[in-house]
Amino acid sequence: MDQSPFVAQGGFSVEVTQSFGNCPQYIQTRTISADGRPGEGEPNVTVDGLDDHARWLIGASDTFFVASRSRVEAGRTGGLDVSHRGGKPGFVRVEHNTLSIPDFKGNRFFNTLGNFLGDIRAGLLFIDFETGDLLQMIGTVSIDWDPAAALPAGAQRFWRVAIARSWWRRGAIPFVWNFGDYAPTTLMTGIW
Repeated sequence: MDQSPFVAQGGFSVEVTQSFGNCPQYIQTRTISADGRPGEGEPNVTVDGLDDHARWLIGASDTFFVASRSRVEAGRTGGLDVSHRGGKPGFVRVEHNTLSIPDFKGNRFFNTLGNFLGDIRAGLLFIDFETGDLLQMIGTVSIDWDPAAALPAGAQRFWRVAIARSWWRRGAIPFVWNFGDYAPTTLMTGIW
């Protein structure tokens, strides 16, 4: 076992050097049910690209998370970021193994987009809130700053993620999420 100061038996600690709030504009409300579900115990499944179930989940989702990294040259002043993205179900378009994601007006930090300019790799996480399944994906990003095609209402640009690999983690979340309401800003957006 690693004996570094951040790892201890039964857990680990994280030292935060920078922090700022994510933009809450497109976050849908959900409550956690007190009744959990037992872990499925199913093995993780690795898929090159996307399978049909992944395409369905992405198309039905109103929420996902994106991980990005600042350019290597930033050193300790850079870092990793995980941000929320939300919209109406269908706001992420799926074509074969490529996702088109509208970039709605946010907090104007441009943290995710700025990171993509220095490192085109992305990690994505979609959650099936009914089953507790997690869909994790990695891929490379291209940004369309001035699209000729019509965008969903509220989008300023969009980015594409060419998915290289995905992982299903069945029953990974041991509790049930119940949908509450859409964020008011979500209701003003469109889908592809």
